[in-house]
Amino acid sequence: KNNKKKIIGTMHFLLSLLLHIGGSMLEEEAQDTEREKMKYMEQNCPPVSIPDCMHQLQLCRKLHRQIDLVDEERFDMEVKVNKSNKEIDDLKVLVQDLKGKFKKPALKRVRMSADAMLAALLGSKHKVSLDLRANLKQVKKEVKDDEKQTGDWRKNIQDKAGMDGRKKMFETEA
Repeated sequence: KNNKKKIIGTMHFLLSLLLHIGGSMLEEEAQDTEREKMKYMEQNCPPVSIPDCMHQLQLCRKLHRQIDLVDEERFDMEVKVNKSNKEIDDLKVLVQDLKGKFKKPALKRVRMSADAMLAALLGSKHKVSLDLRANLKQVKKEVKDDEKQTGDWRKNIQDKAGMDGRKKMFETEA
């Protein structure tokens, strides 16, 4: 037990030491990046002062033109990246379609009346009830002459049974 406590204590000490060293390395790295940034700014950007002569005004105009050029390049690059991303997405969809692994979900049949469907689609705007049969024309069924003569179909079957009945049937039709 005593050895375990010593080992655990040593491990904690080593871990805290590693964390301390890592933290100091991160601070040094942040300071280095700040120094590099300042060095770059000194090299590429001359100190700005209020122009009091034509030479300094021309310098400002030159800087302004450079800023415009960089802005145009940035915009062009952004458009190219967006176009490439869209093409990549389209190609991904095409590959997925070609693989055929896309499964359509099983649809469930929903029984719904026309009024309920319009209410669901139009919401509170739907106030008129839709009765599809109300506008239909009433038609009386005409009884054909054949139906009047034959009457009950069960009686006709007995008459047409056998060869004699079939012979009669063909004779009447012809």
